[in-house]
Amino acid sequence: MRMRQNAVVNFDPLAFFNRVTRYVFGIMLAVITVGIMIGVARLFLNLGDLLVNEDITRHYVRIVSEVLTLFILIELSRSLTDYFSENRLRMTFIVDAGIVFVLREVMIKLFEQEISATDIYALSLLLFVLGSLRIASVLVFQREKQMHDLITPDRLG
Repeated sequence: MRMRQNAVVNFDPLAFFNRVTRYVFGIMLAVITVGIMIGVARLFLNLGDLLVNEDITRHYVRIVSEVLTLFILIELSRSLTDYFSENRLRMTFIVDAGIVFVLREVMIKLFEQEISATDIYALSLLLFVLGSLRIASVLVFQREKQMHDLITPDRLG
């Protein structure tokens, strides 16, 4: 029996990283999908409470909060599904989720009248920064697309 002394193991760290990242993002996407399904089911179950209880405003705030939370989960799942098709995370989906999250907090705090003027200024600044990031990422994406279209010849014409 002859032993291989110079057995070389081909290990590609980048391929390993990409494989692990895809599995982790797949698990995250599955958890978010289950969370969305549970959230929608709870939303419909809470509609019955809205009709029965006298304190309609408290239940209304909770329903609005749950709907906005579902929007955040949907934006995050869009980001993850885009990663599977493009192999990169698009900033627009992540920033959209951040904007929806901040707006959710502002709407809830304003409705409950539990927000101070400094909090409004801070959240407004945060929304301005997130909005600027959103606009900048769309402009950069459009510019990259135009550059890509100039580099690759049109095969139809």
